[in-house]
Amino acid sequence: MLNRIVLIGRLTKDPELRYTPTGVAVAQFTLAVDRSFKNKDGQRETDFITIVVYRQQAEHCANYLSKGKLAAVDGRLQIRTYDDNSGQRRWMTEVVADNVRFLSPKDGGSAAGSKSAPSGDDFGAFVEVSVEDDIPF
Repeated sequence: MLNRIVLIGRLTKDPELRYTPTGVAVAQFTLAVDRSFKNKDGQRETDFITIVVYRQQAEHCANYLSKGKLAAVDGRLQIRTYDDNSGQRRWMTEVVADNVRFLSPKDGGSAAGSKSAPSGDDFGAFVEVSVEDDIPF
C-alpha cells in the first residue's frame, strides 16, 4: 500500500511551533496549492492544506519559513477524528511531512516576514526525519 503526497505551495501564515508534553517539537502551517487546471470561469482554484511537521524539522520550519514563502512538502495523508467540546465528532485531514524543502530565495520570496533562510548548504536541502520514530498524537 502507498500513502505519499508531494506538494508545492506558499504558506498562508507563519508556522505555529509547540511542544508535546514529552518535549517533541511540532509545527503546523497551511500551504496554499494551486490546482493544475482552470475552472469553467478560466480561473485556477486553490486548495489550503494543513501540514504537520515533527522534531528538528519543525523547529527549522518555524525558524526559516514565514507567510508567503514557497515550500515543497513530501509526506503522507492522515485523517483523524476527535470529539469537540459539544460532543460532536469532527474530522481532521492533514499532511504529515517527512521532508520540507525551502524554495524561496534567502532574501526574498515574501513581502511578509524577515526571517532569513539557513545559510550555505542547508538552504533548500531536505530535512530528513526518521519514520521509525514514534510519532506522538
